[in-house]
This record gives sequence, structure tokens and C-alpha cells, in this order.
Amino acid sequence: MATIKACKVHTADIHAVRSEAPQYGVAALRSFNGEVVQHVHWHTLGCYLCIFIRQGACRATGVNVSREFILFERLGMQHNSFRLAATAAILGLFWTSQSVNAQEMAETIYLGGPILTINDDLPRAEAVAVKDGKIVAVGSLSDIMALKDEKTETFDLDGRAMLPGFVDSHGHVVLGGLQALSANLLAAPDGEVTDIASLQDTLRSWMADNTDIVDKVQLIVGFGYDQSQLTELRHPTREDLDAVSTDVPIIIVHQSGHFGVANSKALELTNVDADMQNPAGGIIRRQADGAPNGVLEENAFFMVLTGLLGGLGEEGLRAFADAGPKLWARFGYTTAQEGRTAPPIVEVMKRVASEGGFDIDIVVYPDMLVDRDYIAENVSDDYVNRMRVGGAKLTIDGSPQGFTAWRDRPYYDPVGEYEPGYVGYPAATNEQVIDAIDWAFENDIQILTHSNGEAASDLLIAAVDAATTKYGPADRRPVLIHGQFLREDQVDSLQRLSVFPSLFPMHTFYWGDWHREHTVGPVNAENISPTGWVRERGMMFGSHHDAPVAFPDSMRVLDATVTRRTRSGDILGPSQRVDVMTALKSMTIWPAWQHYEADMKGSIEVGKLADFVILSDDPTAVDPETLDTLTVSTTIKEDVVIYEAETGQKDGALRGQPNRVELASGGAPMDGHEFLHITEMGMLKMVGVNVHQTQHNH
Repeated sequence: MATIKACKVHTADIHAVRSEAPQYGVAALRSFNGEVVQHVHWHTLGCYLCIFIRQGACRATGVNVSREFILFERLGMQHNSFRLAATAAILGLFWTSQSVNAQEMAETIYLGGPILTINDDLPRAEAVAVKDGKIVAVGSLSDIMALKDEKTETFDLDGRAMLPGFVDSHGHVVLGGLQALSANLLAAPDGEVTDIASLQDTLRSWMADNTDIVDKVQLIVGFGYDQSQLTELRHPTREDLDAVSTDVPIIIVHQSGHFGVANSKALELTNVDADMQNPAGGIIRRQADGAPNGVLEENAFFMVLTGLLGGLGEEGLRAFADAGPKLWARFGYTTAQEGRTAPPIVEVMKRVASEGGFDIDIVVYPDMLVDRDYIAENVSDDYVNRMRVGGAKLTIDGSPQGFTAWRDRPYYDPVGEYEPGYVGYPAATNEQVIDAIDWAFENDIQILTHSNGEAASDLLIAAVDAATTKYGPADRRPVLIHGQFLREDQVDSLQRLSVFPSLFPMHTFYWGDWHREHTVGPVNAENISPTGWVRERGMMFGSHHDAPVAFPDSMRVLDATVTRRTRSGDILGPSQRVDVMTALKSMTIWPAWQHYEADMKGSIEVGKLADFVILSDDPTAVDPETLDTLTVSTTIKEDVVIYEAETGQKDGALRGQPNRVELASGGAPMDGHEFLHITEMGMLKMVGVNVHQTQHNH
């Protein structure tokens, strides 16, 4: 590997020249500002990186080739002619004199299929060479094969497409592990529940297939039912669940995550009876005689599920922490995010990591309103056992499809008992939000902020504006999470304040019809997850799945970001669609930048980690309407295969009726935004934290 050495330059403005021959994959040298650059170390790709100065020429550069230095004296030309002449001369000299050391030879060469680098300067390559888990060469097959010796292994793509591993812009990887303990109650295409009878049958089948889990944890959890997708168009009741079991507690979670249904045993264990009053912010639905009918809303539901999950203990949490990353890897993610957690859970994750439990990298963002001192003490740019604390998480409001996102106007036609003019509500006070953003800016800590409704985003923008004015501009990269109902003027503000939008276009598929008919109406629904507005302004964005709110299906993320087709087949907001390559960037290089990791992830370039995903076909070459049919066949982390689809399996798929699962393996998908809140509370109870001490801060 060639290295530029001891480049001594007297200038205040140095620029890197990129070769006019991009097929060689020349890596770009970063710009430097200063009086003197004493030493520049930069990996190259089999050709010389020519340095030039805006009004001068480089005094001396050296390239380490075959343990010898090739020196080039000052050429005394203007920079434009210097750029062209020096590039041509150096390329010719380099390639005619190259003698590669044994240590330069590749350990693995990937070839035999389209390689999408997500690098605008070299968008496609024929082959990639890897050594020590890092990319050492990208380019033509003939050039890369020059790095092959008798020890080099070749990985034949067999016509499949290779891309950089996906980077999770926002998700909850530990909570995703709960899928190992859940029954899939989703409607098509992610499940098979169509009515209450099929819901009951799914629960019974899951119990029969997972008797060891049921016997061990004494709890049955189902995820993803939606009364609007049931033939009966109603919520199941405790009597419906009692028909499945009266001996084991059952709790099922609505797809919105804002409702749940408990059987009689679950209500008994959590002391919910006719005498219990509705908790603040929640409703216990009742029969005519005042007894609970099993349907629980908001905080009433959170209260019951928290009580049930609290008995699982650290062993259950460790199982979740093990299972989640494995699920992410099945869908091509080589970097995952745990987008809201608490210190005790982070400590359990550290123990799992120290035992080699993580095959992919995980960036953790503890809840800002739980323990900010812990965040300040643990935040780091460096991974330890594939895990690091990346910053803080703040939550301003709730779920748009559940009518708890905090809007600046009334909901269009909310389903339920809502007062006229209902606009949702905040999950944090103005003072908490302003103080949290101020603290993050003062301490130079990245903050991710959940904001869905317009009023919530107004508060976020005001807080970031105030903190920026107070502390001055810097590379803090604050992140807006979701932004489902953003106004266009708010996108302008995000751009002005350098807020990175991590958006959720999957909403257009799962809840697009619902948004059009009930949350914001047919006009404003066109602009949910406004990726088009963002790109019109030249902004980067991330496209996420927010699992377990939605299933972490990378191809569903890609499809929704490109097509914006709803369940009914309509296109929701054609002007907000983006092309396939833009969508791929929102899943790779841009979220890598979001996490301050674009120098090592997000594209296939020399010096970066050999993190790859192999797809069944080239997403840029197929009909965009078929993107959701593409599958993940292999996931590779630093040149090691960590997931490979079984023969005949729909790669990466975990849809439909769940098979038998174990505590530490994949399982059935779940859903529900506010489920994140109550499972976090339940996990805190697992590790011995008094929930009542922290719950008021969420």
C-alpha cells in the first residue's frame, strides 16, 4: 500500500488533485489549512496522489513503492497545467516501475458481479481487494488481480450485486431482540392475521412452537395487530385472549404501539380490576359492569406491559441484546443503532460485547432525560468490542399514526374519542427540551431528537437556534429523528442550523393511507417524510426503519424511499420521491456521516472497512417497482461473513407465520412506536432500576 510521506508545504491552502483516470480508483486527499504541513499519511490505490497548491507547486513528495522513494522536484508550473502534466507523468512512472511487496497482496478479492461503491468518483468497480479487514484496492478486474497471490481467496459474487454494508440511521437494536419472544400478529405482507380467529390461531401456534420460552418466562407477547385490518374492525378483548389461555398471561400490542389487549391472567397479575381508576394519560376500557374488557390505551397499556416485562430479569435482556444484532445482519446492516436506552441497559450491552456477542457495530444513544452525566462519561468515537456510546437521545412527542404526535393544527379525522381541535401533546416540557439541547451543545455531544409533529419540530428548531447562537457554530451534527409532519419552512430551518434529518419514508407504505384519511388529510399527507424537499436543498438525509416500530427490512426501506407506494397501491407524494442511488446513499454514506464514520464506512473506497452487503440483484438495474422483492443473500463485516441466507430461503425474510425460535435467535416481527417507551421501562425493571424514578423524565 503506497503512502504519501513527508510532504512539506508552505501554504495556507492545499488541494488534492484527483486523477483524470478514475478507473484507477485514486483516493482523495483531504484539504489542510495551515502554515506548514509536516507529514501527510494517506492510503492510495496503486497510483500516485498528486498534490498541488492553488498558487504554486509541491516542493517535494515521496511515495513508498517497493521500499523505495520516488521523489518529484518542483515543476514550476501553474497549478492547472501542473495538475494534468504531473498526474500523467506520475501515473506512467508508477505503473511502469511498480513492484508490490508481499505485504501489499490481498487476502480476499471480491469479483464476479456489479459492485456499487456509493462513491461518486468511482460509482462502479469490477473488483475489490481486501487485507486485514480493510479495502486496499477498488477498480478494474485486471488491476485488482495483480494483487492476488497463492494465499489470496476470491469471493465470487456469481452475478449478484455488492454494496457497502447498510448503516442504521435510526433503530433500536436491543429492543429488536424482543422479536425472539413474540408472536407475529401483523397483517399482510408481513404477517397472516386477517380476523380475530386467525389472531387466536397465530397465538396458539406460537405457544405450541415455543413451549420452552412460555414455560421459562411465563408470558406470551404478540405484536402488530391492527383493528383496521381485522374483518371485525374492532380490538380483540380479554375474552378473545382467554380463549387462547387463562393460565398464562397474554399481552398483545397494537401496530401503533399505543394500545394493547390483556387477557384475564395478565390483568390479574398487574392488579387491573373494576376498582382501579384510569391512570394519568391512559384509559382502561370497560364492560357495562365496570370490569376491564382487556383493551388498554396509552399509559394504562404501558403500566400493564411494564409490569409483565419486569419479571424477565437480566437474562432476558441479554437475550434481546444478542438477538437484535443478528436480525439486523440478516438485512445487510453492518452498523446498528440503539436509539434510546438507559445506563443499566448499556452496562448489560457492554457485558454482552465483552463476551464477543456482537457481530456488527452498535452505536448507542442513552436517554438524555435519564442520566446525562453517564452520557458525558461514556461518549466516545472509538468502538470497544464493536460498541460505543455515540451521544444522547431526546424525545419531544409521540406517534403520528397513534395521534400523539404534537401538531400545530388539529388532526384531520382522528379515530377515537378526541375533543374537537385535538392536536396531540408533548412528551417533554419546553424547559426540558431547551435545557437538553443547551447541555448537548455546551458539552459538544451529539444529540438525536425524536420529533414528529409540527409543534414538536418548532420547539426543536427554536432550541437548536438558541444553543447555536449561544455557543457558536461547530460540527455537532444534531439529528432530527422522524420529522413525519415537517413543514417546508421547517426544512429550511434544518438546513440553516445544520440539523441532519433522519427520516422515516417507510411510513408511506405502512401508514400512508391512514395519514391521508385520518391524521393530516389528503393534501398534507403528500408531504410526510419530505425527502424531496430535503434533496431540493442539497441536504443529506438518512432513511430508517425505527425497528421494532417497523420491521428492519432494508429492501422495504429502499422501496418506500424510492416509490412511496402505500398499502393500497397509491403513490403518496410523487414529488417527494428520490432516485435509487439517492435512496442507497441515505442507507449508507449519509448515515455513516451522521455517525461521524464516513471516513471508515458507507462506501467502497480504499482505507475503509470491508463491510459489504450482497443483494440478489443490482437495485439500480431493476424496475423500481420491484425493489421490495430484492433480497439480502450475504452480509460481510470486515471481510468476515456474518450472515448467509439458506438455500431456497427468501433472503433476510422473517415474515409470515413464525417458526420455532430460541431466545438468542431471530423471530417474528413486531411493531409499535410507543412500545419502545414501555419496553425500555420494562428493561429498566429487569436490571433492578426503580421505574418510578425515571418514568417522569420520558
